[in-house]
Amino acid sequence: MRKILGVSAAALLVAACGGPDAEGTFETEDGETGTYEIDAEGGESNITVTGEDGEQVTINTGSDVDADLPEGYSVYPGASVISATNITQGDGQGSMVLMQSDDSPEELVKFYRAQAEAAGIAIQMEVNVNGSSMVGGEGANGETFSFSASPNGDGTSGQLIVGSAGLGQ
Repeated sequence: MRKILGVSAAALLVAACGGPDAEGTFETEDGETGTYEIDAEGGESNITVTGEDGEQVTINTGSDVDADLPEGYSVYPGASVISATNITQGDGQGSMVLMQSDDSPEELVKFYRAQAEAAGIAIQMEVNVNGSSMVGGEGANGETFSFSASPNGDGTSGQLIVGSAGLGQ
């Protein structure tokens, strides 16, 4: 299934670049085959990738997509969502949110670290380099979390990624 996620990522890149509606087939380096469909309309793309065993990955992404965050997570107060991506695969689900805030990277990281810890995430990594910060960890049931923030001319750019167990397994 990780191979299907890789193909899904490629399809996501096509859609993110404003690619047109498309459908087709693919073959992995191990000879697995599957199909994909991209439905791009306005600020949203819907992608479905189906593997040869019938397993499916669905991706909903774009500037007009509402983030489908797990319980306990929210968009940073006052931040503008630039884009959101929601991925569903079997019993797994994940979201990525790109945002912009007037607050500092440290404030955003503190906010998301607190949300992650309240959700049972054990923080396993924290990095601070040249004003940019990143924090990440994993939950007891395989949940994943990472948040990165970097200063820019307009404040702070942030990227939140959260996923439940089963995504990519």
